Amino acid sequence: MNAREVIALALQASIIVTVFGFGLKATREDVLYVFERPMHLVRSVLAMFVIMPVIAVVLAQSFDFRHPVEVALVALAISPVPPLLPRKHKKAGGQVSYGLGLMVTMAVLSLAFIPLALHLLGLFYDKSYATPPAAIAKIVFTAAVLPLLAGMLCGRLFPKRAQAIAAPAILVGKFLLPIAGVAILIAAHRALGALLGDGTLVAIVVFVAIALVVGHALGGPDPEERGVLALSTACRHPGIAIAIATANAADPNDHQSSAAIMLYLVVSIIATVPYVRWQSRRLDPPN
Repeated sequence: MNAREVIALALQASIIVTVFGFGLKATREDVLYVFERPMHLVRSVLAMFVIMPVIAVVLAQSFDFRHPVEVALVALAISPVPPLLPRKHKKAGGQVSYGLGLMVTMAVLSLAFIPLALHLLGLFYDKSYATPPAAIAKIVFTAAVLPLLAGMLCGRLFPKRAQAIAAPAILVGKFLLPIAGVAILIAAHRALGALLGDGTLVAIVVFVAIALVVGHALGGPDPEERGVLALSTACRHPGIAIAIATANAADPNDHQSSAAIMLYLVVSIIATVPYVRWQSRRLDPPN
């Protein structure tokens, strides 16, 4: 096993452990929160799977991107909610149930949406875009659905033990993820450096800012739910985005698409911090 495989394994492990930790505390009502609220479902799908892909295409047309960067931006726009996001929802004072339900709902819908979106994009660009559905399904189920269901099952069968290990499990994932992320950035530093002077960074910042505005505007009247949808619209699943970008790369040995996606991950983490703080102050103003 080489260094890149070890890093990828650490990243996957951090996501799985964290989602399992969420599952230990999650309930059936959490998982079905969005499905049982049709307007939440409509607004969420509109923000994440309709408006943002259009924004990605507009940005790709407006900036003179190289093909790998264009593919990366579009891949991010059609990827679902990252499994680690519910923790950030909580920091922003958002509805934890909405966050967990949105994660599961968007993951399941992505199995049908991603192939459809790639087909439509292929028609628009007059190119053939495709990603093996099995590859997407594998990532969705191993990183989101199965760990969550396993955690919920353990929480139901062994409630006392589940409460005891939930916090440590989430803590392990919390520290393992940034370590793996830094290692990935170091490994891709050459490709990453090539992206900083061609407008890619500016486009990513613009994309994240627009996503926050779109999600907040469509989040509904409840400020807690607005924060959840805003963050979910701005932050996307890097594993699925990389799978899409890799499958549609002109050169399989070109790592610029993966580097652009990792750059997006870093920018989205940094750029959403002011929004989280602002949202937290709005919901819990100082005395």
